[in-house]
Amino acid sequence: MPYAITDDGVKLYYEEVGTGSPIVFVHEFAADHRSWETQMRHFGQRHRCITYSARGYPPSDIPETPAGYSQDRATDDILAVMKHLGIDKAHVVGLSMGGFASLHFGLRHPAHALSLVVAGVGYGAEKDQQAKFRSEVEVVAKSLLSEGMPAFAEKYAYGPTRVQFENKDPRGFAQFKKELGEHSALGSANTQIGCQGQRPSLYDLVEGMRKMTTPTLILTGDEDWPCLAPSVMMKREIPTSALSVMPNCGHTINLEDPDQFNRIVNEFIVQVETGRWPKRDPRAMANSITGMKS
Repeated sequence: MPYAITDDGVKLYYEEVGTGSPIVFVHEFAADHRSWETQMRHFGQRHRCITYSARGYPPSDIPETPAGYSQDRATDDILAVMKHLGIDKAHVVGLSMGGFASLHFGLRHPAHALSLVVAGVGYGAEKDQQAKFRSEVEVVAKSLLSEGMPAFAEKYAYGPTRVQFENKDPRGFAQFKKELGEHSALGSANTQIGCQGQRPSLYDLVEGMRKMTTPTLILTGDEDWPCLAPSVMMKREIPTSALSVMPNCGHTINLEDPDQFNRIVNEFIVQVETGRWPKRDPRAMANSITGMKS
C-alpha cells in the first residue's frame, strides 16, 4: 500500500489517478478516502487526483491518544501528502472536517494552494453554538469508545443534515453508512477530541480570511443548517471567494449529489486555471444599498 509519512511519523494511506494539474481531496469525519471515488473518476480524466485517509482512519495509522490529533495536524497532513508526491501546488478540495482543513491550508500554506474548495464548513463555528458542539463532541467520543463503530454508525448516519442523502439516494446512503461502520472507533474518538473539539471558531479567523488571496469556492447544501450562516460570513470576509449553495441538499454533498458537486467544482477550477477568477471589487462593499447618494 502507498503511504506518505508525516513529520511526526504517522503513515497516511493515499490513492492517485490521472495526469495534469493536481487536486487533493480531503474527506469529512464520517467518511474516508473512499468517499471521493466519484470525484476521482470524474476529475481524474483531466487532472492528477489524490485522496487519502486522515490519521485515525484505516488503512492510515491511528495515533493512540488525542494529543496526536489537532486542526493544525489535519492541515499540515495535506502538505505532507503533497510533499511525498513531489507536488508543490495543488487545488485542495475538502468537505466538512476536510473543508476546515482546506480553509486552514489557505491560511497556513497559501504558497502551496492553487485554489481552495471549502465545502460543508461551519459545525460549531458560531459563537453561540461552540459550547453545544463541544458537548456533543464528548457524547460522540464516549459513544464511539463504549459502543463500538458499527453501533455508532447506526446513529450518527441519521443526523439531521444527512437524512437528505438517505431520502435522495438510499443505495448510496447504505454504502456510506456501511463504510462509516468500518472505521476505527479509537481513531474517530481521538479525531473528535483532538481535532473537532479543539478547533478555533471560524469567527476568530476573520482577520486571516481578509488577507487571503487564494481563489476560494465556498460550497454548502441549503439544508446543512449549521453551515449556512458561516458560509455567508466566509463569503463576506474572503475577498477572493464565491459562495455556491446546492438546493435541497444536506451535509454530504459530494455523495448526495455528485453530478452537481462535480459541475460546480469543475467550473471553479476552469476559471482559476484560465486566469478568470476575480478578486472582489471594493466598490461592491460600499455601505450604500443602491449606490445613490442623498
